[in-house]
Amino acid sequence: MENLLVVSNLILWVLVIGLGVTVLALARQVGVLYERIAPAGALMVLQGPAVGELAPQFELEAVSGETILLGGLSQAKKSTLLFFLSPTCPVCNTLIPILKSIQRSESAWLDIVFASDGDLGTQKAFITKKDITSFPYVLSPQLGMAYQVAKLPFAVLVDEHGVIRAKGLTNNREHLESLFSAMEQGVSSIQEFMSNRQQGAA
Repeated sequence: MENLLVVSNLILWVLVIGLGVTVLALARQVGVLYERIAPAGALMVLQGPAVGELAPQFELEAVSGETILLGGLSQAKKSTLLFFLSPTCPVCNTLIPILKSIQRSESAWLDIVFASDGDLGTQKAFITKKDITSFPYVLSPQLGMAYQVAKLPFAVLVDEHGVIRAKGLTNNREHLESLFSAMEQGVSSIQEFMSNRQQGAA
């Protein structure tokens, strides 16, 4: 009986050690995969003002009637996320709750401005339906033309000095957050950051 107990304990210890080795091996593989698979960032476009350039300056009247200043030195010393959208864009609609969440968590340093064009009545109904009355919302074809926005949703991150720090097509939360990460890393995009990192490792 005692021999059986000793044997069972030995088998149990062998299994525990084997499990520990397996966990360590899997953890290593996860790390290797993380290094190989770059995070997906917002899709950069070459049209319009480039990252690192001063943003075009606009003085626009928001749908609410207030005057919105875009570009140039921020009086509030905050960065601005300019988000181009349309009431008929399904992806834009899915990103609105995410943008609300970002504004709540990042309001200390970031303002979000929605930009669109088209019929004022349709836009007002959209603003009410999506409960985004607290956000500045401007209608300006000229603004979209200045940034050469061809597809939606499109976002531009401008720092407090009026310099474009990141931009691109944003189809999900990861794309939006990649703009902030690019700004923090001092690169034009996450793709550039990963490329620099891989070259450094080589």
